[in-house]
Amino acid sequence: MTPPDPAPRLGPRPLSLHLAAALAVWPGSKPALALSRSGSLPWRPELAERAEQLRPLLATADPAGLASAVDREARRRLDRFLTGVARYRGHVYRRAMPPVPAIWAEGDARLLDFGSLGAGGDGGLPLLLVPSLINRGYILDLAPGRSFARWLAARGVRPLLLDWGRPGPRERRFTLDDYVSGCLARALQAAVAAAGGPVVVAGYCMGGLLATALAGLHPEQIAGLLLMATPWDFHAEDAGAARRAAAALPLAEPLLAALDEMPTDVLQTLFAMLDPALALRKFVRFAALDPDGDEAHAFVALEDWLNDGVPLAAPVARECLGGWYGRNEPARGEWRVGGRPVRPEALRLPVLALVPARDRIVPPASARALAEAIPGAELLAPPLGHIGMMASASAGTLAWEPILAWLGGIGASRQTALRGTGKGIPG
Repeated sequence: MTPPDPAPRLGPRPLSLHLAAALAVWPGSKPALALSRSGSLPWRPELAERAEQLRPLLATADPAGLASAVDREARRRLDRFLTGVARYRGHVYRRAMPPVPAIWAEGDARLLDFGSLGAGGDGGLPLLLVPSLINRGYILDLAPGRSFARWLAARGVRPLLLDWGRPGPRERRFTLDDYVSGCLARALQAAVAAAGGPVVVAGYCMGGLLATALAGLHPEQIAGLLLMATPWDFHAEDAGAARRAAAALPLAEPLLAALDEMPTDVLQTLFAMLDPALALRKFVRFAALDPDGDEAHAFVALEDWLNDGVPLAAPVARECLGGWYGRNEPARGEWRVGGRPVRPEALRLPVLALVPARDRIVPPASARALAEAIPGAELLAPPLGHIGMMASASAGTLAWEPILAWLGGIGASRQTALRGTGKGIPG
């Protein structure tokens, strides 16, 4: 029997926005050329020096010939972008990772136990992985050779990945407090019960904020805290950009009220506004790759994950945009979970904060603010991007190996503590 054709890809999402950007950027090159020749084009500050070097060359160039060359190049780039999008949407790659057993579930959320796949088995150092609520958790188990969870499992760690799933009717009414004090706290209890003692909690991006709040509520159940690209001071580098994101909330309010959630394409639009030309550059480059090569397959795997986002419960969307981006409540000490403010300065446990130096989603200064607020926190700033820390070819060397070394120290301390209680750790 012939297997059914895979579902068509929806991305890059939102497709209409990226197509509109392509049609605005490259066909707009000819009018921009006229402005540049007259000296009235507003260049970005980082390009000002190159613009000055270009000015005398523009003054001596043949106007008609230059305009024709610019038009040809604009058309070529637009064609490459459309070719890249078409090749991505029709690419043969589909994610097919071996299944992982769940040891706990609630609603659509599951706690996936990677320990059964690795060298340490059930006796490895337990690590509760907490991803963002917005993007799917399998960024931590992306593809063969690019799975943080399986890489750790093969080295004696017992990763327990909290897959949030998709919000159903009940979850669409959740607040951040409901997620942290409720679902996440119960997942932690399940992890502690399975491990026979405290576990290390690792939060990625938004998941790091949730993990920080969890550590304040249940410090006795947590042996260490790993924060990966976790924002904290949302006004640290560009308060204006954060407030502009918050300004989208009133515009989205009719959708939130009608659907009880912020749709995925709205969230993707907000992310796209961080760098509107990013998709254009990515797909122009993808069009030049060998479709059967490893680099193309890695691109499609990551792009599929990016386009597989989930809606955000309406109360959480209001808290994140209004409270985090608008009022900067975490850094101001005003974000409350479990009836009390989230105070990183009150944490007394081992903490490692990874702050990717090339992060364009979470400004490094925003993430450093959290590390600096926690007494004794260690800071690592690998030369990687926000997603590259989990999905790039150099992630293993620059990020995963330092994490493993830090976990080794936690594991030794935990093993000593459990042996003192007579429980011990096998292996």
